Amino acid sequence: MALAGGDWVLALLLVASIGSVAVMVDRWKVFQTNKSRADELAQVLADKLGAGDVDGAIRDAKAINNMESRVVVAGLERFAMGHGAVEDYLSAALIRERSVLERRLIVLGTLGNNAPFVGLFGTVLGIIKSFNDLAVTGSSGVSVVMAGISTALVATAFGILVAIPAVVANNYFHNRLDDLTSSSERLSRLVLSHLHSRQSPPRG
Repeated sequence: MALAGGDWVLALLLVASIGSVAVMVDRWKVFQTNKSRADELAQVLADKLGAGDVDGAIRDAKAINNMESRVVVAGLERFAMGHGAVEDYLSAALIRERSVLERRLIVLGTLGNNAPFVGLFGTVLGIIKSFNDLAVTGSSGVSVVMAGISTALVATAFGILVAIPAVVANNYFHNRLDDLTSSSERLSRLVLSHLHSRQSPPRG
């Protein structure tokens, strides 16, 4: 395998780069359909729940149809079950929605962390092959050695080229996911606060 050189590593990195781009496009579409609309949802909760219209809040939240709204709806649909049940359903929905958006991001993280090492591996194999070819053919000279090494270094450069976009995309999508998670948690607290106010007996 070592004497075969690093060409197969370049092919592997090419396949990995195509897979990386495919994941980026897929996650971009998913996150575009789940843009944060927390302020709009908060207004829906204030208007509808403030007026005691739980069904209206569910209807308006479903119309928004993003991660935040699906979490909110999971709690609103169990409004009659009490504070504990609503809180559990909100937490479960948040975990479910987060896992859906987080799907396949591990591919970007793995490529970002390991593609440079794969490229370096290809470079090492290329250098081994170059020196073996020198030994077999009996050629010598700095130019011959440098030509072989420069060709082998292409694998390292390609590995870095694959890794950088994967790292940037992975960080971007995780930041978007963290923002959506935070806003969903905030909206969940609003749902629970409205439920608490409805269940609390009036003073005086």
